[in-house]
This record gives sequence, structure tokens and C-alpha cells, in this order.
Amino acid sequence: MLKGISPIIPPELLKTIAEMGHGDELVLADGNFPGTSIGKTCIRCDGHGCAEVMEALMTLFPLDDFVPAPLAVMAVPDGMFEGNKAPIWEKFRAAADKDLPTAQFDMMEHDAFMDRARNAYAVVQTGETALYGNIIIRKGVVRL
Repeated sequence: MLKGISPIIPPELLKTIAEMGHGDELVLADGNFPGTSIGKTCIRCDGHGCAEVMEALMTLFPLDDFVPAPLAVMAVPDGMFEGNKAPIWEKFRAAADKDLPTAQFDMMEHDAFMDRARNAYAVVQTGETALYGNIIIRKGVVRL
């Protein structure tokens, strides 16, 4: 255990985000996501939700402010949710606001999202149960 670092972030995830460079992407995946078969590396975070893990990461992980949309979610089918927005996206927005309030989201069609996830640095498989509870976050630079 370390001071100032959320205990929900496992050591393997700390190592992974430290290794990542500017522009590398991390998938925070729900419990239904095929993390092991899609990811180059799959880190388990069972027992925690995607937004909870994202919020903990935002104290350590700078979002990329060189691109307008350092966040990406999988677009939902028309009519599935009010306004075609998954309720969990509000939690993703709140977590992102802790680092980069101007960060925009790419809304990606399912297959495009999966292709992008295959190219991500790693997948973090959580126990998230919310539908469309997956997000890709792009690492920025640390400014001292």
C-alpha cells in the first residue's frame, strides 16, 4: 500500500500506467468485455466499477490535452437509453473532470471501438455491470 494512491489500483496497473507514454491508450472495460482475448495485456480489477477505477486513476493519469477527444465510448443503439446516452457516461464525465474538464468523448460504433481497443496498451477488466460501461482513455503528458 502506498500513501496517496487509491488501494483499488493494483500494483500491475500502477506499473502499466507508469510504462505508458504520451498517446498510449488504456481500456477500462466492464465485466462483459472480452478483455483477455482483445487486450495485449489484461489487468483484473474485479469488484470495482469502471467509473470508480477511472476516478482513482485520474489522480495519477494525465488525459491527453493535445487532442480534442482523449476519451472514447461505444455508441449505444438508438432508443436504448434516453438521449442515446448510457447513464454511466455521467460518472465517466465526472471522473474526467478531475483532470481535464474540457475533454471530449468520441462516440464510436461497436466494431470501431473494438478495433481501437485491440490497439490499446492494455485493458483493465473491471466488475462493472452497467451496460455500455467501457471507456478508452488516452494518456497525455505530465506538466511540472
